[in-house]
Amino acid sequence: MSLLLRINLALLAVFALGAIVTGLVCRAQLQGNAEHEIRAEAQLMMDSALAVRDYTASEVAPLLQTQMQSRFLPQSVPFYAATEHFLHLHAERPDYSYQEATLNPTNLRDRATDWQADLIQRFRQDPGARELSGERDTPMGRTLYLAQPIRASAECLSCHGLAANAPASVIARYGSSNGFGWQQGDVVGAQVVSVPIASAAARASSAFRAFLISLLAVFAALLLVVNAVLYLLVVRPVRAMAQIAERLSVGDASAPEFPASGGAEIAALGRAFNRMRTSLDKAMKLLGS
Repeated sequence: MSLLLRINLALLAVFALGAIVTGLVCRAQLQGNAEHEIRAEAQLMMDSALAVRDYTASEVAPLLQTQMQSRFLPQSVPFYAATEHFLHLHAERPDYSYQEATLNPTNLRDRATDWQADLIQRFRQDPGARELSGERDTPMGRTLYLAQPIRASAECLSCHGLAANAPASVIARYGSSNGFGWQQGDVVGAQVVSVPIASAAARASSAFRAFLISLLAVFAALLLVVNAVLYLLVVRPVRAMAQIAERLSVGDASAPEFPASGGAEIAALGRAFNRMRTSLDKAMKLLGS
């Protein structure tokens, strides 16, 4: 096995081990960044929904108070405003969603699905819970969900307490069968945000592939440079010395001197061989005389 081949095999082994370790660390870091990015998107959507609700309660509802005496305007309800706001986003980004899911809503559009109802029950069982999150499979792909509890406040009971006490405009719009009987402080629903995982995961995979390609390119360039340097400084001078030594071993006195080129050590070896050859020639002449 040649010297170059042995060195290349050693370099390949070192590179393979380094690539495995570096790849695992890099992949874990990219996946962690992707998870952080997805969660940040979900939190941003949740904060945006809370901002819409607060704006509606403080700025829009007072302006519609007079009209509300004659007919119910859902635009004055913070829950309705936040839901409608994100329905426009959902139309453009169907894999992003927001819902204020309740177990007993006046608007049946807001009724909780089975998995959302499970979240609401978990909030009810753990009154101290402020947030739940996890992953689930959907027809649009795997998503991260973020949920916060909705508790009935005193303001809620003005419309969602006893049906007999509800505003006539609410009864006229939604009827008296749903959305009543809430108790103050009870968890009646959950704000649920869903964010797709695929896009962030795809970006992480793309970055990982780019990293591996770059790593391979750097290694290939390094291997070429190492091979070129070894050939010029070690292999070629040693081969030349071996050819000269072979000619001298069969008595060819016309063989040229050993080259003193290449690396410092190889050049020193060539000079040493030349001195040894000179000494042998002198010794042979003395023996011949």
